[in-house]
Amino acid sequence: MTVPIYKIDAFTDTIFKGNNAAVCLLKRWLDNDVLLKIAQENNLPETAFLVQNGKEFYIRWFTPEIEMDLCGHATLASAHVIFNHLQYEKESIVFKSASGSLKALKKNDIIYLDFPSREPEKTDLPDVIVNGLEKLPKEVYKSRDYVLVYENEADIKGFKPKQKVWDQINLDPGGIIITAPGDKVDFVSRFFTPQASIFEDPVTGSAHCSLIPFWAKRLGKKELTAKQLSNRGGSLDCTFNENRVLIGGQSITYLKGEIYV
Repeated sequence: MTVPIYKIDAFTDTIFKGNNAAVCLLKRWLDNDVLLKIAQENNLPETAFLVQNGKEFYIRWFTPEIEMDLCGHATLASAHVIFNHLQYEKESIVFKSASGSLKALKKNDIIYLDFPSREPEKTDLPDVIVNGLEKLPKEVYKSRDYVLVYENEADIKGFKPKQKVWDQINLDPGGIIITAPGDKVDFVSRFFTPQASIFEDPVTGSAHCSLIPFWAKRLGKKELTAKQLSNRGGSLDCTFNENRVLIGGQSITYLKGEIYV
């Protein structure tokens, strides 16, 4: 059988920037081990698999190692494919997922993801995370991911964790977010996943499920701008709606093809 595949750079309008994801269109679900092998073959941060059922799309996300419960950039990439390559004429998409119903809304050239809010709570850092740091954060919080809060953007840009130390941690399926107020945007961040084949994720939509409520309450505003400061980099338009967040960004198509399985 053949499976249509698209490779999309998400949270950017420029090829080779943002976070790259594969989007595979299925007529029915394949066995889990086949889905994982496809994700491993793609060797991207995430591969999204879609099965359409009437007006709804069922979505699942796989890294090269595991199935994830939520992924922002691969959902944005999936919405980009549906809006731009499948002759989809509505302004919104409903995805059914392990994290419930997710909506994607298109406004001009920006797609907004309607995701659950995951407000982090204050906590302490495990020693193994502390041992991988060159500089301690000002504050520490946790939802699915640990959120390490630093003083300024320079701290985030210059951050160099000790990967060998952090690779002793099993946070499956979470990661470690570092964040601070931005110089030209409301906040900046980076995201690290210990033990993963891709240690630093270029742009992490799901991390903003925690970052948006945190910074919205810290800064006293509901609409925020954000940047993820990886080597590829990415920009996000964010809105806090109490138990939901809107995560907006652009995307661009890099590749269209077929998989033979």
